[in-house]
Amino acid sequence: MITIHLRYEIDPDKLDDFTAYGRAWIRLVEKLGGDHHGYFMPSEGDSDEAFALFTFPSLAEYEAYRTASKTDPECLEAFQLARDTQCIRRYERRFLTPVFE
Repeated sequence: MITIHLRYEIDPDKLDDFTAYGRAWIRLVEKLGGDHHGYFMPSEGDSDEAFALFTFPSLAEYEAYRTASKTDPECLEAFQLARDTQCIRRYERRFLTPVFE
């Protein structure tokens, strides 16, 4: 099992746009075989950081998701939303092995 941790630097003036982007990806990750654990939005502290966590059964299944996301019409629409609104300044991706017990 592999968990992907995303750290986003977002435009705090475009929080609604980023929230719409996040909501779209929660459903899309699930549609393409992953388990999304949510987006974590700014509340107190830094106003320009957000996080997301999602899990796939294996690195191979994550790679299949990445490949599928490049041609899936709904994924392309979500990517375009981020480009059009420029709500994401940059992001970092980390791969983690979860421990649940």
